[in-house]
Amino acid sequence: MTTRDLDTSTAAPATAPVSRRRGLGRLAVIAAIAGPGLVAANAGNDAAGIATYASAGSQFTYGTLFFMVLVTIALVMVQEMAVRLGAHTGKGLGALIREQFSLRLTALAVFCLLLANTGLVVSEFAGIGAAFELLGVPKWAVIPPAAILLWSLVLFGSYRWAERIFLIMSLAFFAYPIAMILGHPHWADVGHHLVIPHMEPSKDFILLAVALIGTTVSPYMQFYAAAGVVDRGAKPEDYKLIRADAVLGAVFACIISLTIIIATASAIGGTGPLNSAAQAAEALKPVAGQNAELLFALGLIGASALAGAVVPLSASYAIGEAAGVERSVSRSFRDAPLFLGLFTAQIVLGAAVAMTPVDVIQLLIGTQVLQGLINPVVLVYLLVLTNRRSVLGTAANGPRYRIAATAVVVGVGSMSTILLIQTVLGWFGLG
Repeated sequence: MTTRDLDTSTAAPATAPVSRRRGLGRLAVIAAIAGPGLVAANAGNDAAGIATYASAGSQFTYGTLFFMVLVTIALVMVQEMAVRLGAHTGKGLGALIREQFSLRLTALAVFCLLLANTGLVVSEFAGIGAAFELLGVPKWAVIPPAAILLWSLVLFGSYRWAERIFLIMSLAFFAYPIAMILGHPHWADVGHHLVIPHMEPSKDFILLAVALIGTTVSPYMQFYAAAGVVDRGAKPEDYKLIRADAVLGAVFACIISLTIIIATASAIGGTGPLNSAAQAAEALKPVAGQNAELLFALGLIGASALAGAVVPLSASYAIGEAAGVERSVSRSFRDAPLFLGLFTAQIVLGAAVAMTPVDVIQLLIGTQVLQGLINPVVLVYLLVLTNRRSVLGTAANGPRYRIAATAVVVGVGSMSTILLIQTVLGWFGLG
């Protein structure tokens, strides 16, 4: 036997394990990185989101579909910029704002995020209460235990385990694509409104359009996406996988949103604004029949619980980054008082306000309008950061991307400004 034969025979067995290790390594990297985009997308389709999409279908049938296509493009770009910052800098959005902007501008960003997220937490607990009321259980008997459970899971339990349960419960909303098909929508009208712009000069249409922006391109999602990438220890070389997760998550969320609008339009389109969660459940009757309210309630509980934990946690992370203090769920109150204190305060306040006798549907949609008004502020920070080569180097926005991203920010800001002007004019009886 020759030396070459010996070399070949001894090398062959070693090659397979190396290849297997490399293959397992790639799978491990994918498993470690994939997630922030999809989790943010599922959390985005929360109680307030479902109420807003369903209301769009009930009020304007298919009239908002083209607008949602534009919002989808905006969400893809925004989430991609957020995860690119996290991957290439190893820092969350809050930390980067603190480093790159003045103290006053940092305080403005933190205030806007905290204001928007507190409203969202209220809406999540209101969604949990509304879901159980569909099942015949009063909200006062459910919201306090739900708040304690979510708080305990994050502080003392395994949040990742709870997150999986919430995501599984949220799968009930996959019934919407089926309901859309079984509802026999006017496909010619659907196709027309998907490609042809439709705009109404009424305050109601603009209000809902801003709410659609707020619920789809939520400010907390950008903070969560960047922080999620950093928490997973991702590196610049992992960026392609990170970008794929962000883009697929955004597209997935918007497809579900479109099916909610179409299914609701087919079932109760043209009946006007929604007045209750039971009305929103009507769109699922082609799938569940008399059990539509039960199916809707289960999905609403899962979606609200997921966002009820993710939203305050993301705000606490972002503010902890901006303040430069300890931020980890593995720390005690003594080690991370600001981080855990903010999380606790948001849970308590959200549950307390949700217990009041408020119009749940109007609260949910109003929360999204607030997010839509705050969105331009957060997006300006994101755009400036991704434009700076001093922050991202060669990964900064190129000329074409910069133009497109600026158009997104200006578009969102313009819609918010129009709504604000209409609201102020309405106060003086001029709207």
